[in-house]
Amino acid sequence: MEVNNEEIEKLYNELDKNARDYGYLLNPDEQFTKDLVKGLIINTGRYGYQSCPCRLSEGKIEKDRDIICPCDYRDPDLNDFGACYCGLYVSREIYDGKKQLTSIPERRNQAGNIRTGAKLPVWRCRVCGYLCARENPPEICPICKVKKDRFERFL
Repeated sequence: MEVNNEEIEKLYNELDKNARDYGYLLNPDEQFTKDLVKGLIINTGRYGYQSCPCRLSEGKIEKDRDIICPCDYRDPDLNDFGACYCGLYVSREIYDGKKQLTSIPERRNQAGNIRTGAKLPVWRCRVCGYLCARENPPEICPICKVKKDRFERFL
């Protein structure tokens, strides 16, 4: 599938805006990031959804929901390693060059991951009341933009 630069630029800008609006950062290596964006466009053409460009897709949305970008593993990977599996999303430390991007181990189909139905703690933003179920609170609240230290364990 041929992807033109305008398509890549458009999706890149959309992803960057959405990431920033919700407290995330895209990888600052623009060429690397645009190559991933191209993979998302290709996978959308192949499968009808933005399957992670760094994982093998089953080609059936029911089996791939966990790897539709942003995937279910993005936030735990960001918390544990500073980047998601494919490196599209990175932590502030990596974005600012204070920490190097390293390889990220695969979480998919591993014991204890989201697909096993493991219970996750619920975190509540003390400022706006935003709730999220995940291992750790988000770095930045996607609603009011306060830092993770303003979250409390809700359940």
